[in-house]
Amino acid sequence: MLNGYGSTILEGAWLTLILALTSMAVAIVLGLLGAAFRLSPIKWLALLGETYATVIRGIPDLVLILLIFYGGQDMVNRLAPMLGYDDYIDINPFIAGVFTMGFIFGAYLSETFRGAFMAIPKGQAEAGAAYGMSGMQVFFRILVPQMIRFAIPGFTNNWLVLTKATALISVVGLQDMMFKAKSAADATREPFTFYLAVAALYLVLTSVSLLALRYLEKRYSVGIKAADL
Repeated sequence: MLNGYGSTILEGAWLTLILALTSMAVAIVLGLLGAAFRLSPIKWLALLGETYATVIRGIPDLVLILLIFYGGQDMVNRLAPMLGYDDYIDINPFIAGVFTMGFIFGAYLSETFRGAFMAIPKGQAEAGAAYGMSGMQVFFRILVPQMIRFAIPGFTNNWLVLTKATALISVVGLQDMMFKAKSAADATREPFTFYLAVAALYLVLTSVSLLALRYLEKRYSVGIKAADL
């Protein structure tokens, strides 16, 4: 299969999936923080959240990946001697990829989550407070469950884009399926075969993800239409 490179590319596909899932976990945390900052009544926090979302969404992903990976590595190696560490520090491409993708898509998710929170009627939080709930209880028991329903469509789009954008991490040396396909293509001089295989794998991954997230959206919408009627 694929001139003996099939298993190698599948190994890369598994690494790509792990990269996407881990990056999305980081992005969700940063997205929630970004949304909380942007909705905060404290002006400097709101400005910080707005700056993060605006700046990151305005710069191409590839530029950010190169900037964060190489710029971050240079900064670490400049700071290390000041802390008494003289050896060169080589940042792991997987770790760099996870935090870079998470940082980038956290900005996109902050907008998704902000809009979802704003779609919840203010009376919901006021009712929770009237029942004696603390701010954290109102947030996790009332706001977050409702926010998820509003956020799923935007989250789905961001997940699909992030999954495809993982191919960019191969430029910093991560041996994902894009890296493996390029190596196989260079060795066999059959680029069309291997890049077509990678395209098919990405299509399978995004299609399965889309079906799962649509099912999740339906589950969170159970009873909503009936209640509206």
